[in-house]
Amino acid sequence: MARLIHAIVTGLIGAALLHLVIVFALPQFTGGDAYSRVLALGPAGRFHLLDRQGPAEPLVPDDPFVQASVCAYDLTASPRIVTASGDPAFWSFAVFDKRANEIFSLSDRSIETGRLDAILATPAQAARLRKADPGLMGRVILVETTGSEGYAVLRSLAPHASLEPEALGFLKSARCDPFAQR
Repeated sequence: MARLIHAIVTGLIGAALLHLVIVFALPQFTGGDAYSRVLALGPAGRFHLLDRQGPAEPLVPDDPFVQASVCAYDLTASPRIVTASGDPAFWSFAVFDKRANEIFSLSDRSIETGRLDAILATPAQAARLRKADPGLMGRVILVETTGSEGYAVLRSLAPHASLEPEALGFLKSARCDPFAQR
C-alpha cells in the first residue's frame, strides 16, 4: 500500500512540475504563429510583399523563383474583394483561417481570364450576396470562410530574371478591399 501511495504522490508532483513548465514556457511560443506574423507586416486589408530574408520567411517556401504577398483580413464589417491583374508566368492564390489552416486555393490555370477576382465572405454574408445579385457568382469567385479573420496569400512565379517585373507587377496590383454591393 505504501508503494502505491508513493507512486501516486510521485506522479502528482511530476504532473504539477510539468504543468508549471508548460505554463511558464507558453508566452515564448505565442505571437509566433503565422497569423500574428502576418499582422506584424503592416495594416490589415492590404497586401504586403514578403521579403524572404525578413520575419515572414517561414510563411513562404524557400524558392528563389517565387515572389509572394499576403493580406490579413477581417470580415466582421463586410466581405472583402481580392483582385489582381497582370501576366506572370504563373500565379496562385490561397486563403487561410486565423489558425493557418488552408481553406481555399486556386491558380491561374483554373481561371479563363487569368485575372484574380475573389470575394471573401462568411456564410451569412455569402448568402446575402447570392440573394442580392445572383449573377455575381458568374463574375467572381466566392470564398466562404467559417471565421471572420484570416489571411490571403498571393504567389507569382518568375523562373527567369527577365520575368520578375511581370511577377512583381502582378503582386503589386493586388488589392484586398471591402466589398460594396453595387
